[in-house]
Amino acid sequence: MIKPAISLGKKTVVAMVHLPALPGSPDYDTEAGMSKILDTVLKDLEALQSGGVDAVMFGNEFDRPYVLKAPPEGLAAIAAIIGKVKSMIKVPFGVNYLWDPLATVALAVATEADFAREIYTGLYASDMGLWAPDCAGAARLRSSCGRSDLQMLFNINAEFSTSLDERTLATKAKSVVFSSKADVICVSGMMTGMSVDKAELRKVRESIPEIPLLANTGVTIDSVEEIFSFTDGCVIGSHLKQNGYTWNTVDPDRVHRFMEKVNEIR
Repeated sequence: MIKPAISLGKKTVVAMVHLPALPGSPDYDTEAGMSKILDTVLKDLEALQSGGVDAVMFGNEFDRPYVLKAPPEGLAAIAAIIGKVKSMIKVPFGVNYLWDPLATVALAVATEADFAREIYTGLYASDMGLWAPDCAGAARLRSSCGRSDLQMLFNINAEFSTSLDERTLATKAKSVVFSSKADVICVSGMMTGMSVDKAELRKVRESIPEIPLLANTGVTIDSVEEIFSFTDGCVIGSHLKQNGYTWNTVDPDRVHRFMEKVNEIR
């Protein structure tokens, strides 16, 4: 049996590899083209792996404004980039195409990723409009493609949105595990880089003690010890960038310092 990338008690650090804007996105650099994206990804991947992170996740964070259905040119581009760097990946890796669960699972299958994070459930009023993800479609795609080993990371409180479901996060987490067989639960702050509500995170932990739980945004070197005291790890992006700024490249020194702190905790 394949050992899952994220498991209970492991304290896994999943570091983001944010691709520069992809073809079709308003911020895509048409002059530099795909070469710029590849160069950036290679540098960030090297910095993260040299710093000792446990896993990496490729995502299209720069494709603003975000969409709810992945355009073919963007999905093809991210798959092509991952294909070019795959031989250099030394740790488990995942993918996330914002904000399309079916595209994310398809991307994971095509690139042979270990996990796929997305908003799979719920109903939201968001910056992208009314948002109703297709969890069943994503789960069935995973099954039909023969990837039962692919971990689906359920982000249960979407960034850039308000849930139209008035249940508590703890209740939603427990329900999602029961109804949708979530492999891992992720809890986010209001936006990329913003800290998670620790009180809410603790309540989620209490509701699903049998399922891995990750803090999905806003973890820093100052907060990681407390976060790890009741979770199974974190997804981290902004804090590991130059000056802690989401849109910068990864800072190798920040990665080393953060992972030194994590290893002390572990």
